[in-house]
Amino acid sequence: MATKKEIIEVTYDTEIEVTSVTVSSLIHIIRGKQVILDTDLAMLYQVETGAMNRAVKRNKKRFPEDFCFQLTEEEFLRCQNGISKDENTDGRGGRRYMPYAFTEQGISMLSAILRSDVAIKVSIGIMRAFVEMRRFLATNSLILNENTAAQSPSSKR
Repeated sequence: MATKKEIIEVTYDTEIEVTSVTVSSLIHIIRGKQVILDTDLAMLYQVETGAMNRAVKRNKKRFPEDFCFQLTEEEFLRCQNGISKDENTDGRGGRRYMPYAFTEQGISMLSAILRSDVAIKVSIGIMRAFVEMRRFLATNSLILNENTAAQSPSSKR
């Protein structure tokens, strides 16, 4: 019996540029974790969302629940940005299942299973964006704590 292998084709742009600004706008906080949705990752990796998700399912052992999880309908509605399918196009369009959310560790695993130069470059850019976001949050937390301490009644002596 022959087995069917799926090949994920990657279209190469002349220059792949993943900036922290680009990636940070795609990061959502869901279940207390910083995640990027499968559709956004597929766009960055230049692959079809379905093909990427099938590759993830074939490599399920690499993606435990803290690396990748499927959103509930409520979570999906909270992070939707209002983009819908154009009425003038043919085809079914739209999602038929809830999207998957990938944490930083899950995104790192994606580059291992996609195995392309695009995936490597995009993953490096995404990892840098996550580091920059953590640094930003830590700095703001420190400033907030200092500001709160300065305004507390015990510090006005």
